[in-house]
Amino acid sequence: MKPIVKVSNVKKSFGNLEVLKNVSLEVNAGEVVAIVGASGAGKTTLLQIIGTLSACDSGEVIVDKRNISGLNDKELSALRNTKIGFVFQFHHLLAEFSALENVALPGYIAGRDKSEVEKQAVELLRAVGMEHRMEHKPTELSGGEQQRVAIARALINSPAVVLADEPSGNLDSATKLDIHNLFFELRERFGQTFIIVTHDESLAALADRKIVMKDGQIVR
Repeated sequence: MKPIVKVSNVKKSFGNLEVLKNVSLEVNAGEVVAIVGASGAGKTTLLQIIGTLSACDSGEVIVDKRNISGLNDKELSALRNTKIGFVFQFHHLLAEFSALENVALPGYIAGRDKSEVEKQAVELLRAVGMEHRMEHKPTELSGGEQQRVAIARALINSPAVVLADEPSGNLDSATKLDIHNLFFELRERFGQTFIIVTHDESLAALADRKIVMKDGQIVR
């Protein structure tokens, strides 16, 4: 099986601070992988490099068979929109749009057919248990509901991989568990691949693999 994401000998420094030191990692289709480690271990930097939000200083990153190091800004933007879904600790929903419109937005940006995108957005909101809140604006939703909408939005273009950075870090215990379980339900339903950076050991324990980072390196 060819990996969906392959990171080879990636290095990244900010000034004199070496944040990633020869990091290599492979993630296969349909895997749920958790990356854990203390603050400053390099987890989020690694996720941002895989997500093309930041460039590495050296090394190679392949996402869905494409080497991202040779791509220009326009190509990176297109890859980011169609092949990579993002879920952040803070949902980043647009306040003026409904849940349905927020989910559909990346599909519109990709230039897809409007009716097809909206039909898929309805299906995804149903899949994350938000079919009864489709017309609600983010301010009318709880934190857990907003995160469910953000997860649906990450899936709208059927990405090769979804990158989640502390997706339950802002939620209470009961809601947190719901969100954790949701990732695995979506994997079963859509065969979705997830790479999740988390401090939450209960989420990491559920994952197919737990990758431990320390001082810019994968130690386990």
